[in-house]
Amino acid sequence: MDDVDTGPKADQIPPAAPPRQIGVEAEALDRKQTVRERLRLPRRVLRRIAALGVIYIVLTAGLIFVFGAGTRSLVLVPSIVVMAFAFETTDSAAGMGFGTGLAPLLFILGYDPLQVVPVLLLSETLTGFVAGLVHHDVDNVTFSIRPLNDEVKLLFLLVGTGSVAVLGSVVLTYFALGLSDVVIQTYVSVLVLAMGVIGLVRAKLRTRITYRPHRLVGFALLAGVNKGIGGGGYGPVVTLGQIFSGVYEKSAVAITTLAEGVVSLVGVFTFFVLFSQGVPVDMHLLPSVFAGGFLAAIIAPYLVRVIPNTIWRYVIPIYAFGIGVAGLFFGITV
Repeated sequence: MDDVDTGPKADQIPPAAPPRQIGVEAEALDRKQTVRERLRLPRRVLRRIAALGVIYIVLTAGLIFVFGAGTRSLVLVPSIVVMAFAFETTDSAAGMGFGTGLAPLLFILGYDPLQVVPVLLLSETLTGFVAGLVHHDVDNVTFSIRPLNDEVKLLFLLVGTGSVAVLGSVVLTYFALGLSDVVIQTYVSVLVLAMGVIGLVRAKLRTRITYRPHRLVGFALLAGVNKGIGGGGYGPVVTLGQIFSGVYEKSAVAITTLAEGVVSLVGVFTFFVLFSQGVPVDMHLLPSVFAGGFLAAIIAPYLVRVIPNTIWRYVIPIYAFGIGVAGLFFGITV
């Protein structure tokens, strides 16, 4: 009787590519729809974006009224509004650039850390929540509480670890601010530049990395320290850290955006505690930073949805590299 061929033996079957755990929906959208198809948004999403537009107008008017009452000074500084819009667009679209890019420019314009850092933290709290919501609505990421999916678990990990680091570094920065702005900016810039180089190498190799969330604990700690001591440097580390740990680029940006909003809230709370103890925190830059940043947080996630992920794979590390180089320059000249 002839032997029956039962197929290849187990040890002869080539191992399958590791399944992606975070970014499945975003990757499927990229593969199944063309750019033109991704331009169209469902009506429910358009209604939510319209509601956010109304909220933006109301809050901006409120901030102008609060900070403009009884003063003759310019409440909205056009140059700062434009810079905030530009850097928040890149922040919500590439996961980095708002604090890391805007903070040194404001330092150059003559503002000190207690005028800049609290405002950036408060603005990023608001824009982080808004951009995270829009990222979810346009399918760059899917957050699910019931059942609890991997995206939310990763968000909790980043927020919990990063919040502890921000809390500690804000207090350390205030009580031991022997660290000059140049030292802080140079440290953050070198770190971001190095991660950008590594990200470019990975993009060139086109490798898919098995998702390993334990790698992100160290990245989250490092990013939280950056956020607390200088108001920036969180996004590049967390975004590239996720990509190095196997997260799809578009989803990594979306998760970073929401995580940064929550972590920034911890920093805001810490500064308000310091303010209650007599620390002179100046919030007069808030209307200008908010006016530019909030609007960008609505628009940028839509750009992420439309533009193919292949482009973001290179844009994210190249942008991180550029931020690092620019930061080194500003760190030397401040």
